[in-house]
Amino acid sequence: MTGANQNVFSQCKDNRAVTELGTPNSICIIRLSAIGDVCHAVSAVQAIQRRYPQALMTWVIGKVEYELVKGLPGVEFIVFDKRAGVRGYAALRHSLRGRHFNVLLHMQVALRANLVAAIVSADVKIGFDKARAKEGHGWFISRTIRAQQQPHVLEGFAEFAATLGTDDAGPSWEMPYSAQDEEWALQALEGRDKVFTIAPAASKAERNWTVEGYASLADHAAEKGYCIVLTGGPAQTELRLSYAIARKATSNIINLVGQTSLKQLLCVLKHSDLLLAPDTGPAHMAVTVGTPVIGLYAHSNPRRTGPYGYLENVVEVYEENLQVQHGGSVDSVRWGRRLKGANLMAEISVGRVRDMFDRVTEKLAAEDNPATTPGMPR
Repeated sequence: MTGANQNVFSQCKDNRAVTELGTPNSICIIRLSAIGDVCHAVSAVQAIQRRYPQALMTWVIGKVEYELVKGLPGVEFIVFDKRAGVRGYAALRHSLRGRHFNVLLHMQVALRANLVAAIVSADVKIGFDKARAKEGHGWFISRTIRAQQQPHVLEGFAEFAATLGTDDAGPSWEMPYSAQDEEWALQALEGRDKVFTIAPAASKAERNWTVEGYASLADHAAEKGYCIVLTGGPAQTELRLSYAIARKATSNIINLVGQTSLKQLLCVLKHSDLLLAPDTGPAHMAVTVGTPVIGLYAHSNPRRTGPYGYLENVVEVYEENLQVQHGGSVDSVRWGRRLKGANLMAEISVGRVRDMFDRVTEKLAAEDNPATTPGMPR
């Protein structure tokens, strides 16, 4: 960017779209974690790329999350290892030495991310609005995105793209994976053409549904002719949960928990017909490859963090427990308030999830065979 444009950037005192001030040639993004949020961020990044194909895009990202998005076209990644402590920040400073960006998109409200933002040199540093700026976020930015009323997390990220002048009608993704990743997934699925995948584990055990519930849905889906697949990471808690589900179920289950890379998991989700998951990263990965999701929610508001585009498929007990714990409705308490309780997920009944499964699969079948839908001409 020319010096004149840089001066205009620095002199601007309002929150007009940055495109009114000049065309950015270099953009840095901070979104370190987690998997679901990185999926949301990809959509915003690719919208910006369509608007400014000439702009150099640099993304500071976490080590684990990088494994999902590495190879994203047109994006330079700088991996930040949070476990390295002070050495991680020193390594980042070394990587950015002599680098200056037209725009920084500070897309994470966390102290760790704020310290990263302090290292990045940029003409304009754009972050969340005051209502969402926690942990000192506002001290590390010079502009904010537009305030939003009760936004989904994805819509918050989309507003960063809108601030740079994008006008995309809705989110879209082109996720990076190789032919080898996809071939691995197809072989793992054994050529089945009706696949019901369950990603049973969230990052916190209290957000997991019950072993009995998952096993019951697996058996129900098998009775409907679906191949059942379990997916997840290599953590011992996830492995134990998957083994317990497989033992409890009477149907045959392909257990891939701990056996996939993130890109292989993405391809498994791509070739699944439907995913059942709590509030966990694979639910959002499935959204990026167009696979419908049944989400199970008790601790967080699905209108804020649920599988985008499939919120009508959510089975939740969040709202009733919000009333019990805080005496208010979703619209009357702080947006995004999380609930406490080790047994809240157990309040989601098997019957409700089974009914949702039947509704979603019947809808999918009707979409695949429109001539059999009531009221449609044969």
